[in-house]
Amino acid sequence: MKISVVVPAFNEERLLPGSLSSIRAAAEGFARLGWESELIVCDNNSNDRTAQIAKRARAEVVFEPVNQIGRARNTGAARARGDWIFFVDADSYPSAELFLDAADAIRAGCLAGGSTVRYEDPHPAVALLTGIWNAVSRINKWAAGSFIFCEAAAFRETGGFSEELYASEEIDLFRRLKRLARRDRRTIVILHRHPLRTSDRKLRLYGWREFFWFVVKAVVSRGRTLRSRQHCFTWYDGRR
Repeated sequence: MKISVVVPAFNEERLLPGSLSSIRAAAEGFARLGWESELIVCDNNSNDRTAQIAKRARAEVVFEPVNQIGRARNTGAARARGDWIFFVDADSYPSAELFLDAADAIRAGCLAGGSTVRYEDPHPAVALLTGIWNAVSRINKWAAGSFIFCEAAAFRETGGFSEELYASEEIDLFRRLKRLARRDRRTIVILHRHPLRTSDRKLRLYGWREFFWFVVKAVVSRGRTLRSRQHCFTWYDGRR
């Protein structure tokens, strides 16, 4: 078994070192199982030291010139040689326990999965919103984009991440994966024993109200705003 860990990164020089260190440590669990792993960072047209940091961390670095998260993940996945692909955001810190839980799910026959998420010392409003998302994620089998694992063959059969969406591309992917899982009588899992620790950077920079109105606009527009870089500016304006 070989695992490919793909990290999309746009101007992530501040948080990328810690994220890659966590991924390396977590991947040691795969080695204990006798599995191989590789680490791929997709530099999504950064203008900081993202690529240099990734190279120093001994990651394989690929470049995607179009600044879009779905394209960055697909470009990284195109280089992946593993049987399974793990997508981890550059501001997230997976634990060995989370990776081992994912390995257990793989051995049990799942097709794809994700994890609930947590922030360090969140504001009460943020904690409430996070709890709501984690419940929705588990009920609907929608993985947060910050941590996704998927059988490589299934990922490619579904066509990967939509390159028409600038946000919520992970939900779109899991809708297609769920159809494939039903066809093949396999499962989609959202792990929860060891939630992914991730950064609350966007919430601190923009505030939870900005994201509340983002969701409202997406619902009212029936998803049309998700196809607009302008409406999804919090992912693409470069603030870090």
